[in-house]
Amino acid sequence: MDSESLAAAGLLAALSRAAEILAELHHPFVRNEPFSYFFPPAGVRTGTMFTLPDGRELSFTVSIAAVDGAFHVDGVVSVEGDVLLALPRKTTSSIHDGLAMLDDYAGELAAPAGRFIDQQLDEIV
Repeated sequence: MDSESLAAAGLLAALSRAAEILAELHHPFVRNEPFSYFFPPAGVRTGTMFTLPDGRELSFTVSIAAVDGAFHVDGVVSVEGDVLLALPRKTTSSIHDGLAMLDDYAGELAAPAGRFIDQQLDEIV
């Protein structure tokens, strides 16, 4: 395989890992739905959306996009557009560094997920 094919395979593997980490988030009282989608010009976002009992949606999302010769990685926890946690956008020219950041960000969002869900449930009661 050439280097571009290896980079593409690495991207697919990293996206699968991030999607799996976030899809494994569960809560006994809240329904969730994993998602992944592409956005222009060359980005992908993956995560999990929890629908709270009051109908609000709580999302855990990571994304990576290639723009102007660099890779930009973001991670956000939000409820109805209000950001609860925004990891700082990281930018790198290396696909390998970008994929490592994507893995790290998925883990950083997953770690406090239970706390964020419980906080939102406490606000309802």
